[in-house]
Amino acid sequence: MNTLSGRRTRVLAATTATAGLLLVAACTSSDDGGSGSKTAAGGVELVKGGQLTTCTHLPYPPFQSEIDGKYQGFDVSLIDLVAKDLGVKQKIIDTPFENFKTGAFLNSGQCDLAAAGMTITDERKKNVDFSDPYFDATQALLVAKGSGISSLADAKAKKVKLGAQAQTTGEDYVRAQGFDPVSFESSDAVLNGLRSGQVKAVVIDYPVVQGWLKDKANSDAFQVADNINTGEQYGFTVKKGNTKLRAAINKALADAKADGTYKKLYEKWIGPYEASVASPSAS
Repeated sequence: MNTLSGRRTRVLAATTATAGLLLVAACTSSDDGGSGSKTAAGGVELVKGGQLTTCTHLPYPPFQSEIDGKYQGFDVSLIDLVAKDLGVKQKIIDTPFENFKTGAFLNSGQCDLAAAGMTITDERKKNVDFSDPYFDATQALLVAKGSGISSLADAKAKKVKLGAQAQTTGEDYVRAQGFDPVSFESSDAVLNGLRSGQVKAVVIDYPVVQGWLKDKANSDAFQVADNINTGEQYGFTVKKGNTKLRAAINKALADAKADGTYKKLYEKWIGPYEASVASPSAS
Protein backbone atom coordinates (compact mmCIF):
# COMPACT_ATOMS: atom_id res chain seq x y z
CA MET A 1 0.00 0.00 0.00
CA ASN A 2 2.55 5.24 -1.19
CA THR A 3 0.16 7.66 -1.68
CA LEU A 4 -0.50 6.93 -5.19
CA SER A 5 2.98 6.64 -6.50
CA GLY A 6 3.06 3.16 -7.70
CA ARG A 7 0.68 0.43 -7.88
CA ARG A 8 -0.71 -0.61 -4.61
CA THR A 9 1.92 0.46 -2.22
CA ARG A 10 0.27 -0.94 0.56
CA VAL A 11 0.75 2.16 2.48
CA LEU A 12 0.39 1.28 5.91
CA ALA A 13 -2.18 -1.05 7.14
CA ALA A 14 -3.96 0.79 9.80
CA THR A 15 -4.09 -0.34 13.32
CA THR A 16 -5.79 -0.49 16.51
CA ALA A 17 -2.62 -1.92 17.94
CA THR A 18 -1.27 -0.25 21.01
CA ALA A 19 1.74 1.92 20.30
CA GLY A 20 4.94 0.07 20.89
CA LEU A 21 3.29 -3.34 20.95
CA LEU A 22 5.44 -5.93 19.24
CA LEU A 23 4.48 -9.49 18.63
CA VAL A 24 7.68 -11.40 18.10
CA ALA A 25 7.06 -14.33 15.85
CA ALA A 26 8.92 -17.46 15.05
CA CYS A 27 11.78 -17.34 12.63
CA THR A 28 10.77 -17.71 9.01
CA SER A 29 13.45 -20.23 8.32
CA SER A 30 15.41 -21.74 11.18
CA ASP A 31 16.21 -19.72 14.28
CA ASP A 32 19.71 -19.75 15.67
CA GLY A 33 18.65 -17.80 18.73
CA GLY A 34 20.28 -14.58 17.59
CA SER A 35 23.78 -15.63 18.59
CA GLY A 36 26.82 -14.44 16.72
CA SER A 37 28.41 -11.21 15.61
CA LYS A 38 26.32 -8.14 14.85
CA THR A 39 28.52 -7.53 11.82
CA ALA A 40 27.43 -9.71 8.89
CA ALA A 41 29.05 -10.32 5.50
CA GLY A 42 29.95 -7.15 3.64
CA GLY A 43 30.26 -5.19 6.86
CA VAL A 44 26.46 -4.95 7.30
CA GLU A 45 25.62 -4.06 10.89
CA LEU A 46 22.65 -5.93 12.38
CA VAL A 47 20.48 -4.97 15.33
CA LYS A 48 20.87 -8.48 16.74
CA GLY A 49 23.76 -10.85 16.17
CA GLY A 50 23.26 -13.85 13.91
CA GLN A 51 19.94 -12.77 12.39
CA LEU A 52 18.38 -10.35 9.93
CA THR A 53 15.41 -8.92 11.80
CA THR A 54 12.46 -8.01 9.59
CA CYS A 55 9.46 -5.93 10.59
CA THR A 56 6.23 -6.79 8.79
CA HIS A 57 2.48 -6.60 9.32
CA LEU A 58 0.57 -9.86 9.21
CA PRO A 59 -1.30 -11.23 7.46
CA TYR A 60 -0.80 -9.92 3.93
CA PRO A 61 -0.90 -12.89 1.56
CA PRO A 62 0.72 -13.67 -0.80
CA PHE A 63 3.55 -11.46 0.48
CA GLN A 64 3.63 -12.60 4.08
CA SER A 65 1.33 -14.79 6.13
CA GLU A 66 1.45 -17.72 8.53
CA ILE A 67 1.20 -21.06 6.77
CA ASP A 68 1.51 -24.32 8.68
CA GLY A 69 2.90 -22.48 11.69
CA LYS A 70 5.61 -20.75 9.67
CA TYR A 71 5.80 -17.27 8.15
CA GLN A 72 5.95 -17.54 4.38
CA GLY A 73 5.28 -15.53 1.24
CA PHE A 74 6.87 -13.61 -1.61
CA ASP A 75 8.44 -10.91 0.60
CA VAL A 76 9.62 -13.52 3.09
CA SER A 77 11.28 -15.57 0.35
CA LEU A 78 13.07 -12.56 -1.15
CA ILE A 79 14.43 -11.39 2.21
CA ASP A 80 15.55 -14.96 2.95
CA LEU A 81 17.85 -14.51 -0.06
CA VAL A 82 19.31 -11.37 1.52
CA ALA A 83 19.82 -13.16 4.83
CA LYS A 84 21.57 -16.04 3.05
CA ASP A 85 23.98 -13.63 1.37
CA LEU A 86 24.73 -12.09 4.77
CA GLY A 87 25.36 -15.50 6.32
CA VAL A 88 22.48 -15.27 8.81
CA LYS A 89 18.84 -16.31 9.18
CA GLN A 90 15.79 -14.09 8.85
CA LYS A 91 13.65 -13.43 11.93
CA ILE A 92 10.24 -11.81 11.51
CA ILE A 93 8.58 -9.41 13.95
CA ASP A 94 4.88 -8.62 13.48
CA THR A 95 4.32 -4.89 14.01
CA PRO A 96 1.56 -2.31 13.51
CA PHE A 97 1.61 -1.19 9.89
CA GLU A 98 1.11 2.45 10.81
CA ASN A 99 4.69 2.62 12.08
CA PHE A 100 6.18 1.70 8.73
CA LYS A 101 5.61 5.18 7.34
CA THR A 102 7.69 6.81 10.06
CA GLY A 103 10.36 4.12 10.22
CA ALA A 104 9.83 3.99 13.99
CA PHE A 105 10.96 0.40 14.47
CA LEU A 106 13.99 0.92 12.26
CA ASN A 107 15.04 4.05 14.12
CA SER A 108 14.59 2.39 17.53
CA GLY A 109 16.84 -0.50 16.54
CA GLN A 110 14.15 -3.16 16.81
CA CYS A 111 14.39 -4.19 13.15
CA ASP A 112 16.99 -4.11 10.38
CA LEU A 113 14.48 -3.68 7.60
CA ALA A 114 10.77 -3.60 6.83
CA ALA A 115 9.10 -5.85 4.27
CA ALA A 116 5.36 -5.44 4.02
CA GLY A 117 4.27 -4.93 0.42
CA MET A 118 5.01 -1.22 0.76
CA THR A 119 4.58 1.21 -2.07
CA ILE A 120 7.45 3.56 -2.68
CA THR A 121 6.35 7.15 -2.13
CA ASP A 122 8.08 10.49 -1.81
CA GLU A 123 6.43 11.01 1.57
CA ARG A 124 7.85 7.79 2.96
CA LYS A 125 11.27 8.51 1.52
CA LYS A 126 11.54 11.37 3.99
CA ASN A 127 11.71 8.88 6.85
CA VAL A 128 13.20 5.68 5.39
CA ASP A 129 15.45 4.54 2.55
CA PHE A 130 13.87 2.23 -0.02
CA SER A 131 15.47 -0.61 -1.90
CA ASP A 132 15.14 -0.79 -5.66
CA PRO A 133 11.54 -1.59 -6.69
CA TYR A 134 10.87 -5.31 -6.61
CA PHE A 135 7.22 -5.49 -7.63
CA ASP A 136 4.75 -3.55 -9.77
CA ALA A 137 1.24 -3.63 -8.33
CA THR A 138 -2.26 -2.62 -9.36
CA GLN A 139 -5.44 -2.14 -7.38
CA ALA A 140 -8.50 -4.28 -8.02
CA LEU A 141 -12.19 -3.49 -7.64
CA LEU A 142 -13.68 -6.68 -6.22
CA VAL A 143 -17.43 -7.27 -6.20
CA ALA A 144 -19.95 -10.07 -5.83
CA LYS A 145 -20.95 -11.79 -9.03
CA GLY A 146 -24.26 -10.46 -10.26
CA SER A 147 -23.76 -7.14 -8.49
CA GLY A 148 -24.06 -5.22 -11.72
CA ILE A 149 -21.01 -3.13 -10.83
CA SER A 150 -18.66 -2.90 -13.81
CA SER A 151 -16.10 -0.24 -12.85
CA LEU A 152 -15.06 2.20 -10.14
CA ALA A 153 -16.93 4.96 -11.97
CA ASP A 154 -20.01 2.73 -12.04
CA ALA A 155 -19.69 2.07 -8.30
CA LYS A 156 -19.52 5.82 -7.69
CA ALA A 157 -22.52 6.55 -9.91
CA LYS A 158 -24.55 3.91 -8.06
CA LYS A 159 -23.37 5.24 -4.67
CA VAL A 160 -22.10 1.81 -3.72
CA LYS A 161 -20.79 1.33 -0.19
CA LEU A 162 -17.12 0.65 -0.77
CA GLY A 163 -14.38 -0.69 1.51
CA ALA A 164 -10.59 -0.33 1.58
CA GLN A 165 -7.71 -1.04 3.91
CA ALA A 166 -7.01 1.86 6.24
CA GLN A 167 -3.96 4.03 5.63
CA THR A 168 -3.14 2.38 2.34
CA THR A 169 -2.61 3.87 -1.09
CA GLY A 170 -5.79 2.08 -2.18
CA GLU A 171 -7.77 4.00 0.41
CA ASP A 172 -6.05 7.23 -0.61
CA TYR A 173 -6.91 6.56 -4.23
CA VAL A 174 -10.64 5.99 -3.72
CA ARG A 175 -10.89 9.04 -1.45
CA ALA A 176 -9.32 11.08 -4.25
CA GLN A 177 -12.03 9.71 -6.55
CA GLY A 178 -14.74 11.07 -4.28
CA PHE A 179 -15.55 8.00 -2.18
CA ASP A 180 -15.91 7.90 1.58
CA PRO A 181 -14.78 4.29 2.07
CA VAL A 182 -15.35 2.05 5.04
CA SER A 183 -11.87 1.55 6.50
CA PHE A 184 -10.74 -1.91 7.56
CA GLU A 185 -7.68 -2.78 9.64
CA SER A 186 -6.23 -5.48 7.40
CA SER A 187 -6.59 -7.04 3.98
CA ASP A 188 -8.35 -10.03 5.55
CA ALA A 189 -10.84 -7.68 7.20
CA VAL A 190 -11.49 -5.94 3.87
CA LEU A 191 -12.32 -9.23 2.17
CA ASN A 192 -14.45 -10.41 5.09
CA GLY A 193 -16.34 -7.11 4.93
CA LEU A 194 -17.23 -7.86 1.31
CA ARG A 195 -18.07 -11.49 2.03
CA SER A 196 -20.39 -10.56 4.90
CA GLY A 197 -22.14 -7.83 2.95
CA GLN A 198 -20.86 -5.01 5.13
CA VAL A 199 -19.75 -3.36 1.89
CA LYS A 200 -20.76 -4.01 -1.71
CA ALA A 201 -17.35 -3.53 -3.28
CA VAL A 202 -13.74 -3.19 -2.17
CA VAL A 203 -10.58 -1.73 -3.66
CA ILE A 204 -7.55 -3.73 -2.65
CA ASP A 205 -4.16 -4.74 -4.05
CA TYR A 206 -4.61 -7.06 -7.00
CA PRO A 207 -2.00 -9.62 -5.84
CA VAL A 208 -4.07 -10.11 -2.67
CA VAL A 209 -7.16 -10.69 -4.79
CA GLN A 210 -5.31 -13.15 -7.03
CA GLY A 211 -4.49 -15.32 -4.04
CA TRP A 212 -7.95 -14.99 -2.52
CA LEU A 213 -9.70 -16.02 -5.73
CA LYS A 214 -7.66 -19.23 -5.92
CA ASP A 215 -10.20 -20.56 -3.41
CA LYS A 216 -13.07 -21.90 -5.51
CA ALA A 217 -15.68 -20.82 -2.99
CA ASN A 218 -14.46 -17.24 -3.37
CA SER A 219 -14.14 -17.32 -7.16
CA ASP A 220 -17.64 -18.81 -7.46
CA ALA A 221 -19.11 -15.86 -5.59
CA PHE A 222 -16.86 -12.88 -6.37
CA GLN A 223 -15.04 -11.36 -9.32
CA VAL A 224 -12.72 -8.52 -10.30
CA ALA A 225 -14.86 -5.82 -11.89
CA ASP A 226 -12.01 -3.46 -12.71
CA ASN A 227 -8.22 -3.25 -12.60
CA ILE A 228 -6.85 0.12 -11.57
CA ASN A 229 -3.29 0.95 -12.56
CA THR A 230 -2.06 3.55 -10.09
CA GLY A 231 1.59 3.09 -11.05
CA GLU A 232 2.60 1.75 -7.64
CA GLN A 233 5.82 -0.14 -6.97
CA TYR A 234 6.82 -2.00 -3.82
CA GLY A 235 10.14 -1.63 -2.08
CA PHE A 236 11.81 -2.82 1.12
CA THR A 237 12.93 -0.18 3.60
CA VAL A 238 15.92 0.35 5.87
CA LYS A 239 16.86 3.07 8.33
CA LYS A 240 17.93 6.23 6.56
CA GLY A 241 21.64 6.13 5.85
CA ASN A 242 21.95 2.33 6.12
CA THR A 243 23.64 2.13 2.74
CA LYS A 244 25.32 -1.24 3.26
CA LEU A 245 22.12 -3.13 4.02
CA ARG A 246 20.28 -1.32 1.23
CA ALA A 247 23.04 -2.35 -1.18
CA ALA A 248 22.84 -5.96 0.05
CA ILE A 249 19.09 -6.02 -0.59
CA ASN A 250 19.49 -4.56 -4.07
CA LYS A 251 22.21 -7.08 -4.92
CA ALA A 252 20.06 -10.00 -3.78
CA LEU A 253 17.14 -8.73 -5.88
CA ALA A 254 19.33 -8.23 -8.96
CA ASP A 255 20.88 -11.68 -8.58
CA ALA A 256 17.47 -13.31 -8.17
CA LYS A 257 16.20 -11.68 -11.34
CA ALA A 258 19.33 -12.67 -13.25
CA ASP A 259 19.42 -16.33 -12.26
CA GLY A 260 15.69 -17.06 -12.50
CA THR A 261 15.00 -17.27 -8.76
CA TYR A 262 12.74 -14.21 -8.84
CA LYS A 263 10.61 -15.75 -11.62
CA LYS A 264 10.34 -19.03 -9.71
CA LEU A 265 9.25 -17.29 -6.51
CA TYR A 266 6.85 -15.03 -8.40
CA GLU A 267 5.11 -18.02 -9.96
CA LYS A 268 4.96 -19.80 -6.61
CA TRP A 269 3.44 -16.93 -4.63
CA ILE A 270 1.82 -14.49 -7.08
CA GLY A 271 0.75 -16.31 -10.22
CA PRO A 272 1.61 -16.34 -13.94
CA TYR A 273 4.89 -14.51 -14.46
CA GLU A 274 4.96 -11.26 -16.40
CA ALA A 275 8.38 -10.29 -17.72
CA SER A 276 7.71 -6.56 -17.19
CA VAL A 277 7.39 -7.17 -13.45
CA ALA A 278 10.82 -8.77 -13.21
CA SER A 279 12.59 -5.47 -13.87
CA PRO A 280 10.39 -2.65 -12.65
CA SER A 281 11.73 0.78 -13.49
CA ALA A 282 13.19 2.81 -10.64
CA SER A 283 10.78 5.19 -8.99
